[in-house]
Amino acid sequence: MKNVVLVTGASGYLGGRLCHALLSQGYCVRAFVRKTSDLSSLPPPTDGGANDGALHLAYGDVMDYPSLLEAFSGCHVVFHAAALVEPWLPDPSRFSSVNVGGLKNVLKAYKETKTIEKIIYTSSFFALGFTDGHVGDEIQLVERFNGRLPGYVGQEKGFSFCHVDDVVQGHMAAMTKGRLGERYLLTGENASFKDVFDMAAMITQTAKPRFRIPLFLIEAYGWICVLFSRITGKLPLISPPMVHVLRHQWAYTCEKAKTELDYNPRNLREGLAEMLPWLKSLGLIRY
Repeated sequence: MKNVVLVTGASGYLGGRLCHALLSQGYCVRAFVRKTSDLSSLPPPTDGGANDGALHLAYGDVMDYPSLLEAFSGCHVVFHAAALVEPWLPDPSRFSSVNVGGLKNVLKAYKETKTIEKIIYTSSFFALGFTDGHVGDEIQLVERFNGRLPGYVGQEKGFSFCHVDDVVQGHMAAMTKGRLGERYLLTGENASFKDVFDMAAMITQTAKPRFRIPLFLIEAYGWICVLFSRITGKLPLISPPMVHVLRHQWAYTCEKAKTELDYNPRNLREGLAEMLPWLKSLGLIRY
C-alpha cells in the first residue's frame, strides 16, 4: 500500500483537487476538514481496492492542536494547504492566528509524529511580497462578464496567472522530487489584467472593456462594500486591502520548479479557454 498522505484544507479549491490527484495515483488520503466544511469538492470517502487509493475524513481544525495531532498519526506525507483567505475580516487578527498559528501547530505535530517523512507547505504570493500590479482570479472575470466591472482595473504591470491543475501537479512533483528545505514557485504566465480581459473577450467573442477604472474609485467602492459587510455580515466583494494589492506588481518566475520538478504550466490562453466555459456551465458568467 502506498504512503498515507494528510491534506489540511482538503475542502478548499486547491485541497480538493489535490485529494483527487492523490487518489488517482493510489495514495491513501486523509482529508483534514472541519465539521462545518463544505465537502462538495471532495470525492466520497472510500476504502479503495487493492490498487486504488482510499479517502478518509479526519475532522478537526488547525487551531485545535489535539485534533491535528490525532490526524497526523500514521501519516507519511503532509500537505498543509489550510489557510484563511478572505478579502476582508472584521477581526484581522484572525489571519495571523489561523495562518501563522495553524502552521506552528502543524510543525509541532510533525515533531511529535515519527512517521512523517515530508511536509509540503502551500503559501500565497503575499508571503513573497510584491515585485512592484495586482493578482486576478475568476472572481474578477465573473464581475466583468456580468457587467459589474465594465472597465480595466489596476496598473499596467505583471501578475502571475496559473491553472489549479498545474499547481496540483506541481505539488505532486514536490512530494516525489522536491528537495528538503527548498521553496518552489508554482506560478504561470505573467500578464496584466488588460491582457486577461482582452484575451477573454477574444475567446468568448465578446466586446473588450472600453476604459480603465481608476483605483481611487475601486477603493471608494471597497469602503462601501466593507460598510455593507458590517451591516449584513456577508464578506465584501472588494475591500481596501484588495486595492492595496492592485497597486503593486506580483510577477514571478517558475524556472526553478520547471527545472527541478518538471513543472510545465499551460499558458494563459489555454487556461482561460478551459476556465471560461466552466464558469459559464456553473451559471456564474454569461456570454
